[in-house]
Amino acid sequence: MHALTEKQIRNAFVNASRREANQATLPDLDALDWDRLDYLGWRDRKAPLSAYVVLEVAEEPVGVLLRASEGTRARRRAVCAWCEDVVVTDDVTLYVARRGGASGRRGNTIGTLLCTDFLCSANVRRPPTRTEAGSDVDAVREAIVARRVAGLRERSTRFVREVLSTR
Repeated sequence: MHALTEKQIRNAFVNASRREANQATLPDLDALDWDRLDYLGWRDRKAPLSAYVVLEVAEEPVGVLLRASEGTRARRRAVCAWCEDVVVTDDVTLYVARRGGASGRRGNTIGTLLCTDFLCSANVRRPPTRTEAGSDVDAVREAIVARRVAGLRERSTRFVREVLSTR
């Protein structure tokens, strides 16, 4: 992912008002390893149920405001729909996004299960297990990781395109 500025991130949101985008508490952008991110995702420390993701769609940053499900069962044991990591399954949250445009203003939403702290980029880059790679881990590691990264990018982009959909 290309490094983004605060202004680029705030202008990228497709399902948030200008006010919502400007009130978002951003992560420390200088501390991020942009080369190892497939998307930027974070929870708002000032608004615990608010979260954000920004990813590149057709070389342009697109941001989505998410709301975490409420209640004690918000975090659950499940597989993240984006990274599909089978090792880290104990911290997944149902996030819901208002659709963009008129559809979102009518109250239409779309939801998905995601890693609570948006660690998908790290999850897809972890070394393959013996079950995944067999006994020759070194020979197939790069291919497995490349396949995981491509899958993460495809699934996250598909979700953002659904948010933008006029259905």
